[in-house]
Amino acid sequence: MGKRGYRLFRVGALVIVVATLLGPLVWMVMASLKTNVDIYDNAKTFAFTPTLENYTNVLQQANYTAFIWNSFLVAAVSTVASLVLGVPAAYAMARFAMKREALVVLMARVIPGVSLLVPWYYVFSNLRMVNTYGVLILAHMFVALPLIVYIMMGYFESMPLELEESGLVDGLTHIGAFWHITLPLARAGMATASILAFIFSWNNFMFALVLSGQRTKTLPVAIFDFVGYASIDWGGLMAAATIVTLPIMLIALFTQKYIVSGLTAGATKG
Repeated sequence: MGKRGYRLFRVGALVIVVATLLGPLVWMVMASLKTNVDIYDNAKTFAFTPTLENYTNVLQQANYTAFIWNSFLVAAVSTVASLVLGVPAAYAMARFAMKREALVVLMARVIPGVSLLVPWYYVFSNLRMVNTYGVLILAHMFVALPLIVYIMMGYFESMPLELEESGLVDGLTHIGAFWHITLPLARAGMATASILAFIFSWNNFMFALVLSGQRTKTLPVAIFDFVGYASIDWGGLMAAATIVTLPIMLIALFTQKYIVSGLTAGATKG
């Protein structure tokens, strides 16, 4: 195969991959702009009259602004709390070679969350914490905290120890060297970890399905309000799914270079 043939093959493969990935998203957005009658009409797959009625129903009648706030609140607080706990823990594990402790954190990341739902519900229901923001934040931290610890461990291990030693020579304590030298240099890694933790929390469905109620329901759970026993409101469902997906797509689009740079920063040491 010559250069021209290879180039055509690469372009064709790229088109197939992009079409496969973007096809469902394009259909979702188009369906959100159709009536339910138009969605079932194959003749109006591409030629249809757009309408914003589905978005009006979602944002006004279904009270989705409250669900958007719930998702943002839980994702933001769980991410910040995981950063406060995870960054110092990752620094200690990286600097003092705490392999066993790191393995425990990894086990928390490996254990399927569904296996914890029943005991969690039993414990938190007895504590009268079900249908509160606190229980959702704690549950989402179960996902975010190990992720932040492992990203930041690789980042701290790649940073030269001589930088902190120079701070100690200048009179800083170990905590002062961490706060004034190491932490500012680790901002890119912290940005990467926080973005990924926020995305995972925003998209989390399983924990909120079991531990939330009508007052604390998040967007992924609220989408199922459009699924009935005998019928499905596809227009409303696709509009709600677009509202859930759009913020994450924008975050990933505008922060992709920070995510890539943060993930690759710990790939090499020294």
